[in-house]
Formats: sequence, C-alpha cells, structure tokens
Amino acid sequence: MLKHIQEWIMVLAIVGAITLIGNWVGYNIMPVKAIPGMIVLILISLVGLILGKIIPIQIPAVAYISLIAIIVSIPGVPGAEKVIEWTSEVNMLAICTPILAYAGIAIGRSWADFRKLGWRSIVVGMCVLLGTYLGSAIIAEVILHWQGII
Repeated sequence: MLKHIQEWIMVLAIVGAITLIGNWVGYNIMPVKAIPGMIVLILISLVGLILGKIIPIQIPAVAYISLIAIIVSIPGVPGAEKVIEWTSEVNMLAICTPILAYAGIAIGRSWADFRKLGWRSIVVGMCVLLGTYLGSAIIAEVILHWQGII
C-alpha cells in the first residue's frame, strides 16, 4: 500500500506542477497564487485514491474523489469557503493538459497492443473525433445564434 501511495504522490505532484505551469501560461494566474488550490486538489485526490484501495466495496476511486470534493466545498462545512477560494485559482482546463498527456503516454506504452487493433480502429477513432468536433461546433452555432451573439 505504501508503494502505491508513493507512486500516487509522485504522479499527482507532477500533474500539479504541469497544471500550475499551464494555469500560468494559459490563464495568467501566477503559480504562487494557485499553489494552495493545487495542494487541496492533490490532497482530495490522494485521499480518494487511498479510500478506493482500503474500502472493500468495488467503487472507482473517482467516486470517492468526487464525494470528498463535494463534501469539502458544501457551504457551512468548516473551511469550505477557503477551499473554494483556493481552488477557484486553478483553472480546470489547465488540468486537462497533463492528464491527456499521461493518457497518451499510457497508450504509447502499449503500442504493440494498439497496433494489433489494426487500421480500422484508427479510422473509427478519426470518425469519432470528427463527429465530436462537428457535433460541438453545431451545438455552439445553435446556442450562439439563439443567444443573439452571432
């Protein structure tokens, strides 16, 4: 268990550092200002991962992480105002970059397995991405017209 915790801390620290840089570059929020919020997010994630390991019920750690995050940010919970204040300095889109990079590395490690899927999976993947992009563009176009922005 200790080995898992050490690995999680290392991965969360790396993701946190990259997120702080992305937050600074993309959203002009200085890392020093966002560090408390990043520490809170890392601690919530770490506690959720630990609960996912030690509780015998087979529930994904993401559920525990979400539940903890909801509880610590409920108005009236001691410290909730500070948690919200600190975490509001971390743009959630800045977190996507290191997470997607980590997912890409994980896929890259099993390149042989990916190659076994064949060229058809690449075509299907491209169609999914294209469909998602076009669907998002159509929805955005409709909403922006509906609001009178364009």
